[in-house]
This record gives sequence, C-alpha cells and structure tokens, in this order.
Amino acid sequence: MGDDAVAGPGPALRILVDADACPVKDEIYRVAARHGAPCFVVANSFIRTPRDQQVTFIRVGDGFDAADNWIADRSGPGAVVVTADVPLASRCVAAGAVVLGPDGRGFTENSVGMALAMRNLMQDLREAGAVTGGPRPFSARDRSAFLSALDLAIVRLKRSGFAP
Repeated sequence: MGDDAVAGPGPALRILVDADACPVKDEIYRVAARHGAPCFVVANSFIRTPRDQQVTFIRVGDGFDAADNWIADRSGPGAVVVTADVPLASRCVAAGAVVLGPDGRGFTENSVGMALAMRNLMQDLREAGAVTGGPRPFSARDRSAFLSALDLAIVRLKRSGFAP
C-alpha cells in the first residue's frame, strides 16, 4: 500500500503513527493486525516495521515538520493518530481524527488547548533558564493504558461505520 492509499480524509479506518520517538509501535502493530486496520508509520528516517500488509512505512523528507504535515494532511474522520506532539495533536483533533498519546491519554477539543498552553509555558520557562525536569519515565501502566485506549478507539470507529 503506497502513499496514494491515504490521499486524503475518507471513510476508511486507518492508524497514523508519528513514529520517530513513539514507544508503543509494537503495540500499535498488534492492535492493527487484530482489527485489520491499515497502519501508516511516518518518520524522517528509516524505522524497521513488520512485514505485514497492514503496516506501511512512510519516510518523509527532512524538512521542518515534514512528518507532522504528512500525518495532519491525512488525518480526519476515521483516523486514529498516535503522537506525543501537542501541536500535531491539535491539528488532527481539528480535522476530526481520534488522537492518542503513547500513554493512552486522548486529546480532545477540550483538552488540546490546555495541553498547548502547558507546552508553551514549559518551553518559555526552559528558554528563560528554568530547570523544569523532563517527562516522567514511560511505564508498564502507560503501555497498558495505551493498548486499551487504542483498542477502544478502533472499536468505536468500527461501530460508527468506519471500515478498515
């Protein structure tokens, strides 16, 4: 399945993965296989993916936000986007996609504004020299929450009439 398979938003269920720093790729592949959902793994550099007709690796150019733009352009109803990138999440939520962070947290119209504000505040603090620490370590509980959230999102989309 090539780039033409997801030329734009459409009725097909699909999973779009912002893959460069995604810690749950193996979980995504398992859920995609279980549901027969096409999965597009998008990155600026090569990432090994399973030899599975459901999984397509998309290597984008090195341009600023190239992966984000590819994903946002193809998100919309029927898409499940997996990303920790808050600005990308905001764009995809606005397009009508279901958006999940790797910890299983869903981004919604209500939550993405607060997440953007917090991201910008933390960036301003770091630029001002404040030591803000980093994100907490990724845990087994996060992995489990993500698996449940992804499975539930796909089941809901299928019940809403989206087919892989």
